[in-house]
Amino acid sequence: MYEITLDDIWLEKAASSGNAIAQYWVATSLKQGEIFLLPWRRSEAIEKWYKLSAEGGNPKSMMELAVLLFEKGNIEGFRHWNEQAAVTGYAESIYGYGSYLAHEPDTYGFPYEPVQGYSLIHSLSILDGGGGMQENVKYKLPLIASKLTPSQILEAKEQSKKWISTHPPLSFFPDKLSR
Repeated sequence: MYEITLDDIWLEKAASSGNAIAQYWVATSLKQGEIFLLPWRRSEAIEKWYKLSAEGGNPKSMMELAVLLFEKGNIEGFRHWNEQAAVTGYAESIYGYGSYLAHEPDTYGFPYEPVQGYSLIHSLSILDGGGGMQENVKYKLPLIASKLTPSQILEAKEQSKKWISTHPPLSFFPDKLSR
């Protein structure tokens, strides 16, 4: 109903009922100051709604929550939600997660797994130009490949095929309606 009426009451009802997309939009609206809340309660509410949405499977909320946790010094929480977003098929998160596993860059303390990192980045090469991802893949793969042997690259490509066949389709999760 929110998409039809643009009445925030419907958005709040959907969010309160557990709709992960509505929860994401409530958190985003709070973050952007579109919903009034006293400043000392705003950050708590933003984190609450992103967390509920993330737990409901929304990959954009997973990444927003990861950033909030990182800013609070919770690096383990950042790593957890980054990986979870990648598992959903969220292309941007797969790129980040693969880069972090290959330590390209080594910023967030992910374990050094360059074969898996290459595999994840390589899986994005099937995308047909959306979101500028092809340029990112063409830039990142040679950096990771320089750390691998030819047999490790072949292993990574096989892992990539398996990832694609066992995980949700790759997506940027664009908004479907008016928001």
